[in-house]
Amino acid sequence: MQDRYGNALTTRSAAARDAYVVGVDRLLSADAKTEDAFRAAIAADDGFALAHIALARILQVLGRGAEVKAPLERALALAAGTSEREQSQIAIFAKILAGQGGAAVPLILAHAGTWPRDAMVLAPITGVFGLIGFSGKAGREVEQLAVLEPFAASYGDDWWFRTALAFAQIELHDFDNGLRNIETALRGHPRNAHAAHVRAHLHYELGEREDGLGFLTAWARDYPKDGQLHCHVSWHRAIWSLETGRRDEAWRIYKNDLHPGGSWGPPLNVLTDGASFLARAEMAGEAVDPELWRAISRYAAQWFANSGVAFADMHSALAFAMAGDADALRALIEAPKGPAADVLAPIARGFDAFARRQWSAAVRELQPVLAVHERVGGSRAQRDLLEYAVTCALLRNGQAREARQLVSTRRPGNGRGGFPIAGLGG
Repeated sequence: MQDRYGNALTTRSAAARDAYVVGVDRLLSADAKTEDAFRAAIAADDGFALAHIALARILQVLGRGAEVKAPLERALALAAGTSEREQSQIAIFAKILAGQGGAAVPLILAHAGTWPRDAMVLAPITGVFGLIGFSGKAGREVEQLAVLEPFAASYGDDWWFRTALAFAQIELHDFDNGLRNIETALRGHPRNAHAAHVRAHLHYELGEREDGLGFLTAWARDYPKDGQLHCHVSWHRAIWSLETGRRDEAWRIYKNDLHPGGSWGPPLNVLTDGASFLARAEMAGEAVDPELWRAISRYAAQWFANSGVAFADMHSALAFAMAGDADALRALIEAPKGPAADVLAPIARGFDAFARRQWSAAVRELQPVLAVHERVGGSRAQRDLLEYAVTCALLRNGQAREARQLVSTRRPGNGRGGFPIAGLGG
Protein backbone atom coordinates (compact mmCIF):
# COMPACT_ATOMS: atom_id res chain seq x y z
CA MET A 1 0.00 0.00 0.00
CA GLN A 2 1.32 3.44 -0.96
CA ASP A 3 0.11 7.02 -0.70
CA ARG A 4 -0.19 9.32 -3.70
CA TYR A 5 3.48 10.26 -3.42
CA GLY A 6 4.73 6.66 -3.51
CA ASN A 7 5.41 6.33 0.22
CA ALA A 8 4.72 2.89 1.71
CA LEU A 9 1.89 2.69 4.25
CA THR A 10 1.57 0.17 7.07
CA THR A 11 -1.95 -1.04 6.41
CA ARG A 12 -3.35 -4.04 4.54
CA SER A 13 -6.69 -2.35 3.95
CA ALA A 14 -7.20 -0.80 0.53
CA ALA A 15 -10.22 1.05 1.91
CA ALA A 16 -8.09 2.56 4.69
CA ARG A 17 -5.40 3.53 2.21
CA ASP A 18 -7.88 5.12 -0.18
CA ALA A 19 -9.60 7.13 2.57
CA TYR A 20 -6.23 8.28 3.92
CA VAL A 21 -5.12 9.46 0.47
CA VAL A 22 -8.37 11.40 0.10
CA GLY A 23 -7.84 12.94 3.54
CA VAL A 24 -4.29 14.02 2.79
CA ASP A 25 -5.37 15.64 -0.47
CA ARG A 26 -8.21 17.42 1.32
CA LEU A 27 -5.82 18.66 3.99
CA LEU A 28 -3.27 19.85 1.43
CA SER A 29 -5.97 21.63 -0.59
CA ALA A 30 -7.94 23.07 2.39
CA ASP A 31 -11.04 21.16 1.35
CA ALA A 32 -14.03 20.29 3.50
CA LYS A 33 -14.64 16.99 5.29
CA THR A 34 -10.96 16.19 5.81
CA GLU A 35 -11.72 14.88 9.28
CA ASP A 36 -14.36 12.55 7.82
CA ALA A 37 -11.82 10.99 5.45
CA PHE A 38 -9.30 10.25 8.20
CA ARG A 39 -12.03 8.82 10.42
CA ALA A 40 -13.09 6.59 7.52
CA ALA A 41 -9.50 5.35 7.22
CA ILE A 42 -9.49 4.52 10.93
CA ALA A 43 -12.85 2.76 10.65
CA ALA A 44 -11.42 0.58 7.88
CA ASP A 45 -8.23 -0.20 9.87
CA ASP A 46 -7.99 0.95 13.46
CA GLY A 47 -4.37 -0.19 13.48
CA PHE A 48 -3.39 2.30 10.76
CA ALA A 49 -1.11 4.63 12.73
CA LEU A 50 -0.79 7.40 10.13
CA ALA A 51 -4.56 7.78 9.95
CA HIS A 52 -4.65 8.48 13.68
CA ILE A 53 -1.83 11.04 13.58
CA ALA A 54 -3.41 12.69 10.53
CA LEU A 55 -6.71 12.97 12.39
CA ALA A 56 -4.91 14.61 15.30
CA ARG A 57 -3.28 17.06 12.89
CA ILE A 58 -6.50 18.16 11.19
CA LEU A 59 -8.16 18.64 14.57
CA GLN A 60 -5.28 20.93 15.55
CA VAL A 61 -5.53 22.85 12.27
CA LEU A 62 -9.25 23.37 12.85
CA GLY A 63 -8.62 24.79 16.31
CA ARG A 64 -9.92 21.74 18.17
CA GLY A 65 -6.82 21.07 20.21
CA ALA A 66 -8.79 19.61 23.11
CA GLU A 67 -9.67 16.62 20.90
CA VAL A 68 -6.11 15.83 19.80
CA LYS A 69 -5.02 13.68 22.75
CA ALA A 70 -6.83 10.43 21.90
CA PRO A 71 -5.72 10.06 18.25
CA LEU A 72 -2.19 11.19 19.14
CA GLU A 73 -1.88 8.59 21.89
CA ARG A 74 -3.25 5.89 19.58
CA ALA A 75 -0.71 6.78 16.89
CA LEU A 76 2.14 6.71 19.39
CA ALA A 77 1.00 3.31 20.66
CA LEU A 78 0.98 1.92 17.12
CA ALA A 79 4.23 3.54 15.97
CA ALA A 80 6.53 0.64 16.89
CA GLY A 81 4.82 -1.57 14.32
CA THR A 82 5.33 0.88 11.44
CA SER A 83 8.17 1.74 9.07
CA GLU A 84 11.05 4.06 9.87
CA ARG A 85 9.45 6.82 7.79
CA GLU A 86 6.12 6.50 9.55
CA GLN A 87 7.77 6.48 12.97
CA SER A 88 9.61 9.67 12.05
CA GLN A 89 6.39 11.28 10.82
CA ILE A 90 4.53 10.39 14.01
CA ALA A 91 7.38 11.72 16.19
CA ILE A 92 7.45 14.99 14.26
CA PHE A 93 3.70 15.54 14.57
CA ALA A 94 3.84 14.66 18.24
CA LYS A 95 6.13 17.66 18.71
CA ILE A 96 3.94 19.93 16.59
CA LEU A 97 0.82 18.85 18.45
CA ALA A 98 2.58 19.51 21.76
CA GLY A 99 3.30 23.11 20.72
CA GLN A 100 6.99 22.45 20.05
CA GLY A 101 6.96 23.69 16.48
CA GLY A 102 10.41 25.24 16.64
CA ALA A 103 11.94 21.92 17.68
CA ALA A 104 10.06 20.16 14.88
CA VAL A 105 11.57 22.24 12.06
CA PRO A 106 15.04 20.61 11.99
CA LEU A 107 13.40 17.19 12.32
CA ILE A 108 11.19 17.96 9.32
CA LEU A 109 14.17 19.04 7.24
CA ALA A 110 16.10 15.90 8.18
CA HIS A 111 13.06 13.74 7.40
CA ALA A 112 12.57 15.44 4.04
CA GLY A 113 16.22 14.87 3.20
CA THR A 114 15.57 11.11 3.45
CA TRP A 115 11.97 11.01 2.20
CA PRO A 116 11.61 14.16 0.06
CA ARG A 117 8.14 13.22 -1.25
CA ASP A 118 6.53 12.96 2.16
CA ALA A 119 4.32 16.00 1.59
CA MET A 120 2.39 15.46 4.79
CA VAL A 121 5.56 16.14 6.79
CA LEU A 122 6.89 18.97 4.62
CA ALA A 123 3.57 20.87 4.57
CA PRO A 124 3.71 22.26 8.16
CA ILE A 125 6.79 24.37 7.40
CA THR A 126 5.29 25.91 4.24
CA GLY A 127 3.02 28.91 3.88
CA VAL A 128 2.76 32.13 5.84
CA PHE A 129 0.97 30.33 8.71
CA GLY A 130 3.53 27.52 8.85
CA LEU A 131 6.26 26.83 11.38
CA ILE A 132 8.73 29.02 9.50
CA GLY A 133 6.08 31.65 8.86
CA PHE A 134 5.35 31.95 12.58
CA SER A 135 8.96 31.54 13.73
CA GLY A 136 9.33 35.22 14.63
CA LYS A 137 12.60 35.39 12.70
CA ALA A 138 13.82 38.17 10.49
CA GLY A 139 14.40 36.81 6.99
CA ARG A 140 11.82 34.07 7.36
CA GLU A 141 10.38 34.80 3.88
CA VAL A 142 13.77 34.19 2.28
CA GLU A 143 14.21 31.09 4.42
CA GLN A 144 10.83 29.76 3.32
CA LEU A 145 11.76 29.92 -0.36
CA ALA A 146 15.25 28.54 0.25
CA VAL A 147 13.79 25.52 2.03
CA LEU A 148 11.36 24.72 -0.79
CA GLU A 149 13.45 25.23 -3.91
CA PRO A 150 15.65 22.12 -3.50
CA PHE A 151 12.56 19.89 -3.59
CA ALA A 152 11.33 21.11 -6.98
CA ALA A 153 12.84 18.19 -8.88
CA SER A 154 11.37 15.64 -6.45
CA TYR A 155 7.82 16.97 -6.84
CA GLY A 156 7.78 18.01 -10.49
CA ASP A 157 4.44 19.61 -11.36
CA ASP A 158 2.65 18.27 -8.27
CA TRP A 159 -0.21 20.69 -7.51
CA TRP A 160 0.48 20.87 -3.77
CA PHE A 161 4.17 21.63 -4.11
CA ARG A 162 3.68 24.18 -6.89
CA THR A 163 1.13 25.98 -4.69
CA ALA A 164 3.54 26.19 -1.76
CA LEU A 165 6.43 27.28 -3.99
CA ALA A 166 4.32 29.93 -5.73
CA PHE A 167 3.27 31.51 -2.43
CA ALA A 168 6.89 31.72 -1.26
CA GLN A 169 7.88 33.34 -4.56
CA ILE A 170 4.99 35.83 -4.59
CA GLU A 171 5.74 36.98 -1.04
CA LEU A 172 9.23 37.89 -2.29
CA HIS A 173 7.79 39.61 -5.38
CA ASP A 174 8.99 36.97 -7.84
CA PHE A 175 5.74 37.37 -9.70
CA ASP A 176 6.70 35.72 -13.01
CA ASN A 177 7.72 32.42 -11.45
CA GLY A 178 4.87 32.67 -8.97
CA LEU A 179 2.38 33.02 -11.82
CA ARG A 180 3.79 30.04 -13.71
CA ASN A 181 3.70 27.84 -10.64
CA ILE A 182 0.23 28.82 -9.49
CA GLU A 183 -1.18 28.24 -12.97
CA THR A 184 0.44 24.79 -12.94
CA ALA A 185 -1.09 24.10 -9.53
CA LEU A 186 -4.58 25.15 -10.61
CA ARG A 187 -4.38 23.01 -13.75
CA GLY A 188 -3.41 20.04 -11.58
CA HIS A 189 -6.22 20.59 -9.06
CA PRO A 190 -8.66 23.39 -9.99
CA ARG A 191 -10.56 23.07 -6.68
CA ASN A 192 -7.44 23.49 -4.55
CA ALA A 193 -8.40 26.30 -2.18
CA HIS A 194 -4.78 27.03 -1.29
CA ALA A 195 -3.99 27.57 -4.98
CA ALA A 196 -6.99 29.87 -5.46
CA HIS A 197 -5.89 31.78 -2.37
CA VAL A 198 -2.33 32.14 -3.65
CA ARG A 199 -3.66 33.33 -7.02
CA ALA A 200 -5.63 35.97 -5.10
CA HIS A 201 -2.41 37.13 -3.43
CA LEU A 202 -0.78 37.53 -6.83
CA HIS A 203 -3.66 39.73 -7.98
CA TYR A 204 -3.35 41.72 -4.75
CA GLU A 205 0.37 42.31 -5.11
CA LEU A 206 -0.09 43.47 -8.70
CA GLY A 207 -2.90 45.85 -7.75
CA GLU A 208 -5.41 43.92 -9.90
CA ARG A 209 -8.48 44.49 -7.76
CA GLU A 210 -11.24 43.89 -10.29
CA ASP A 211 -9.49 40.85 -11.78
CA GLY A 212 -8.80 39.44 -8.34
CA LEU A 213 -12.36 39.96 -7.12
CA GLY A 214 -13.79 38.47 -10.30
CA PHE A 215 -11.56 35.40 -10.14
CA LEU A 216 -12.10 34.70 -6.45
CA THR A 217 -15.86 35.33 -6.52
CA ALA A 218 -16.30 32.87 -9.38
CA TRP A 219 -14.00 30.28 -7.80
CA ALA A 220 -15.65 30.50 -4.36
CA ARG A 221 -19.21 29.86 -5.60
CA ASP A 222 -18.71 26.11 -5.23
CA TYR A 223 -16.47 26.22 -2.17
CA PRO A 224 -18.34 24.83 0.86
CA LYS A 225 -18.61 26.94 3.96
CA ASP A 226 -16.93 24.23 6.01
CA GLY A 227 -13.89 24.41 3.75
CA GLN A 228 -10.83 25.26 5.82
CA LEU A 229 -10.13 28.52 3.95
CA HIS A 230 -13.73 29.70 3.51
CA CYS A 231 -13.38 32.48 6.08
CA HIS A 232 -10.10 33.73 4.66
CA VAL A 233 -11.18 33.55 1.02
CA SER A 234 -14.22 35.57 2.09
CA TRP A 235 -11.89 38.13 3.70
CA HIS A 236 -10.12 38.70 0.40
CA ARG A 237 -13.46 39.14 -1.34
CA ALA A 238 -14.70 41.55 1.34
CA ILE A 239 -11.54 43.67 1.20
CA TRP A 240 -11.65 43.91 -2.59
CA SER A 241 -15.35 44.75 -2.45
CA LEU A 242 -14.52 47.57 -0.04
CA GLU A 243 -11.67 48.80 -2.23
CA THR A 244 -13.76 48.82 -5.41
CA GLY A 245 -16.72 50.71 -3.92
CA ARG A 246 -18.99 47.68 -3.40
CA ARG A 247 -19.42 48.53 0.24
CA ASP A 248 -22.82 46.93 0.79
CA GLU A 249 -21.42 43.69 -0.60
CA ALA A 250 -18.35 43.99 1.65
CA TRP A 251 -20.55 44.26 4.73
CA ARG A 252 -22.76 41.40 3.56
CA ILE A 253 -19.69 39.17 3.28
CA TYR A 254 -18.49 40.32 6.69
CA LYS A 255 -21.75 39.54 8.46
CA ASN A 256 -22.27 36.18 6.72
CA ASP A 257 -18.74 34.83 6.53
CA LEU A 258 -16.32 36.78 8.78
CA HIS A 259 -18.17 37.87 11.90
CA PRO A 260 -17.78 35.33 14.75
CA GLY A 261 -21.53 34.73 14.68
CA GLY A 262 -21.62 33.91 10.98
CA SER A 263 -18.17 32.65 10.12
CA TRP A 264 -16.92 29.10 9.99
CA GLY A 265 -13.22 28.48 10.09
CA PRO A 266 -10.18 27.95 12.26
CA PRO A 267 -10.27 30.46 15.14
CA LEU A 268 -7.07 32.11 13.94
CA ASN A 269 -8.76 33.11 10.68
CA VAL A 270 -11.97 34.21 12.37
CA LEU A 271 -10.06 36.54 14.69
CA THR A 272 -7.54 37.99 12.25
CA ASP A 273 -9.87 38.35 9.27
CA GLY A 274 -12.68 39.87 11.30
CA ALA A 275 -10.51 42.38 13.14
CA SER A 276 -8.60 43.31 10.01
CA PHE A 277 -11.76 43.95 8.01
CA LEU A 278 -13.29 46.18 10.68
CA ALA A 279 -10.09 48.21 10.97
CA ARG A 280 -9.80 48.69 7.23
CA ALA A 281 -13.46 49.61 6.99
CA GLU A 282 -13.00 52.32 9.65
CA MET A 283 -9.93 53.66 7.87
CA ALA A 284 -11.93 53.78 4.63
CA GLY A 285 -14.49 56.02 6.35
CA GLU A 286 -17.13 53.40 7.15
CA ALA A 287 -19.16 53.68 10.35
CA VAL A 288 -18.46 50.55 12.38
CA ASP A 289 -20.94 49.52 15.05
CA PRO A 290 -19.01 49.37 18.36
CA GLU A 291 -20.74 46.08 19.16
CA LEU A 292 -18.89 44.49 16.24
CA TRP A 293 -15.61 45.41 17.89
CA ARG A 294 -16.84 44.10 21.23
CA ALA A 295 -17.77 40.78 19.61
CA ILE A 296 -14.29 40.43 18.09
CA SER A 297 -12.72 41.40 21.40
CA ARG A 298 -14.67 38.71 23.23
CA TYR A 299 -13.60 36.18 20.61
CA ALA A 300 -9.96 37.25 20.95
CA ALA A 301 -10.15 36.87 24.74
CA GLN A 302 -11.56 33.37 24.31
CA TRP A 303 -9.00 32.08 21.82
CA PHE A 304 -5.88 34.29 21.74
CA ALA A 305 -5.73 36.46 24.84
CA ASN A 306 -1.91 36.32 24.94
CA SER A 307 -1.02 33.21 22.97
CA GLY A 308 2.60 33.84 22.03
CA VAL A 309 1.64 33.63 18.34
CA ALA A 310 2.49 37.19 17.35
CA PHE A 311 0.20 37.31 14.33
CA ALA A 312 -2.81 36.31 16.41
CA ASP A 313 -1.86 38.50 19.35
CA MET A 314 -1.38 41.51 17.06
CA HIS A 315 -5.01 41.22 15.99
CA SER A 316 -6.12 40.56 19.56
CA ALA A 317 -4.40 43.81 20.55
CA LEU A 318 -6.27 45.61 17.78
CA ALA A 319 -9.61 44.14 18.91
CA PHE A 320 -8.96 44.89 22.59
CA ALA A 321 -7.93 48.47 21.80
CA MET A 322 -10.87 49.25 19.54
CA ALA A 323 -13.36 47.66 21.97
CA GLY A 324 -11.86 49.48 24.96
CA ASP A 325 -10.86 46.27 26.77
CA ALA A 326 -8.03 47.89 28.74
CA ASP A 327 -7.19 44.96 31.01
CA ALA A 328 -6.74 42.46 28.19
CA LEU A 329 -4.72 44.96 26.18
CA ARG A 330 -2.47 45.73 29.16
CA ALA A 331 -1.37 42.09 29.34
CA LEU A 332 -0.18 42.23 25.73
CA ILE A 333 1.63 45.52 26.31
CA GLU A 334 3.28 44.60 29.61
CA ALA A 335 3.94 40.87 29.14
CA PRO A 336 3.87 39.87 25.46
CA LYS A 337 4.88 36.29 24.73
CA GLY A 338 6.61 34.43 21.94
CA PRO A 339 9.64 34.90 19.68
CA ALA A 340 8.36 38.24 18.32
CA ALA A 341 7.30 39.68 21.71
CA ASP A 342 9.60 42.69 21.24
CA VAL A 343 7.70 43.58 18.05
CA LEU A 344 4.27 42.87 19.50
CA ALA A 345 4.61 45.33 22.40
CA PRO A 346 4.93 48.50 20.26
CA ILE A 347 2.17 47.23 17.97
CA ALA A 348 -0.15 46.87 20.95
CA ARG A 349 0.81 50.34 22.22
CA GLY A 350 0.30 51.76 18.76
CA PHE A 351 -3.17 50.26 18.39
CA ASP A 352 -4.02 51.56 21.86
CA ALA A 353 -3.02 55.06 20.80
CA PHE A 354 -4.89 54.68 17.51
CA ALA A 355 -8.10 53.71 19.32
CA ARG A 356 -7.69 56.70 21.66
CA ARG A 357 -7.18 58.98 18.62
CA GLN A 358 -3.70 59.88 19.85
CA TRP A 359 -2.35 60.05 16.34
CA SER A 360 1.22 61.18 17.03
CA ALA A 361 1.69 58.40 19.56
CA ALA A 362 0.26 55.85 17.13
CA VAL A 363 2.74 56.90 14.45
CA ARG A 364 5.61 56.92 16.94
CA GLU A 365 4.90 53.35 18.01
CA LEU A 366 3.88 51.78 14.71
CA GLN A 367 6.09 53.39 12.08
CA PRO A 368 9.37 51.79 13.26
CA VAL A 369 7.66 48.39 13.15
CA LEU A 370 7.12 48.66 9.39
CA ALA A 371 10.78 47.78 8.80
CA VAL A 372 10.54 44.52 10.76
CA HIS A 373 6.90 43.46 10.64
CA GLU A 374 7.82 40.33 8.66
CA ARG A 375 8.56 38.85 12.09
CA VAL A 376 4.94 38.81 13.22
CA GLY A 377 4.01 36.31 10.49
CA GLY A 378 1.15 36.24 8.07
CA SER A 379 1.24 37.45 4.49
CA ARG A 380 2.33 40.82 3.16
CA ALA A 381 -1.32 41.52 2.33
CA GLN A 382 -2.31 40.94 5.96
CA ARG A 383 0.60 42.89 7.44
CA ASP A 384 -0.29 45.88 5.25
CA LEU A 385 -2.79 46.64 8.01
CA LEU A 386 0.11 48.17 9.95
CA GLU A 387 1.07 50.43 7.06
CA TYR A 388 -2.53 51.52 6.62
CA ALA A 389 -2.76 52.35 10.32
CA VAL A 390 0.34 54.57 10.14
CA THR A 391 -0.92 56.26 6.97
CA CYS A 392 -4.34 56.87 8.49
CA ALA A 393 -2.85 58.23 11.73
CA LEU A 394 -0.63 60.62 9.76
CA LEU A 395 -3.64 61.89 7.82
CA ARG A 396 -5.74 62.38 10.93
CA ASN A 397 -2.82 64.20 12.54
CA GLY A 398 -2.78 66.72 9.70
CA GLN A 399 0.31 65.22 8.06
CA ALA A 400 -1.07 64.50 4.60
CA ARG A 401 2.27 65.11 2.89
CA GLU A 402 4.00 62.55 5.12
CA ALA A 403 1.17 60.08 4.55
CA ARG A 404 1.47 60.35 0.78
CA GLN A 405 5.25 60.11 1.01
CA LEU A 406 4.94 56.90 3.03
CA VAL A 407 2.60 55.37 0.47
CA SER A 408 4.72 56.41 -2.51
CA THR A 409 7.93 55.16 -0.88
CA ARG A 410 6.60 51.77 0.12
CA ARG A 411 4.26 51.23 -2.85
CA PRO A 412 5.94 52.42 -6.05
CA GLY A 413 4.42 51.92 -9.49
CA ASN A 414 1.55 49.49 -9.91
CA GLY A 415 2.21 47.73 -6.62
CA ARG A 416 -0.14 47.03 -3.77
CA GLY A 417 -1.33 50.59 -3.29
CA GLY A 418 -4.79 52.00 -3.60
CA PHE A 419 -6.62 51.03 -0.43
CA PRO A 420 -9.26 53.77 0.06
CA ILE A 421 -8.07 55.40 3.28
CA ALA A 422 -10.42 58.32 3.91
CA GLY A 423 -8.68 61.61 3.20
CA LEU A 424 -5.69 60.24 1.28
CA GLY A 425 -7.02 61.07 -2.14
CA GLY A 426 -5.48 60.04 -5.42
